[in-house]
Amino acid sequence: MNAMNQSLLPTRTGTSCFAQLTQQQLQKLQNFIHKRVINQEDAEDILQQTFVEALNAESRFLQQCKLETWLCGIALNLIRNHFRKLYRRPMHVEFEEQLAHAEPSLDICGHIESYRDLERTVQAIAVLPAVMRHTLQVTVETEGSYQDAADVLGVPIGTIRSRLSRARTQLRDNLPEGFRA
Repeated sequence: MNAMNQSLLPTRTGTSCFAQLTQQQLQKLQNFIHKRVINQEDAEDILQQTFVEALNAESRFLQQCKLETWLCGIALNLIRNHFRKLYRRPMHVEFEEQLAHAEPSLDICGHIESYRDLERTVQAIAVLPAVMRHTLQVTVETEGSYQDAADVLGVPIGTIRSRLSRARTQLRDNLPEGFRA
């Protein structure tokens, strides 16, 4: 735990629910965020935002769950918001910039085909029913863990399996024949 993370702890004792946090719990929260956000700076920003949000909402913490769980929930919402911002950026702009600066020896046709495959996949996902898209998104955000996705969505793990199975079937039906290989 670095000095910045320690400075996030409140200095007063007894009056804040954060006073009960241990170094181990803080490390678990930091690991929780770093597991989902690869970029070190973004992960540190999200950790800091988690504590800011938690301090602002401290009065709403009803202690019906562990403080650690509550903080992870706040962090997960901030992580989702972080990725939503990233997904809103146009993909083609970055791709076109890569093509403009590409070395002549690079396989441009391969890059173009990969980009087209990505576009087809995004379009096929876009036509899935909202509940399937959301299940797919949460499963990806939880690194493919069905149990974590079930916990986040508040549904049984069998429901996650069923929704993903139906989503895969619909994606296979919506993608071109040659693309499914």
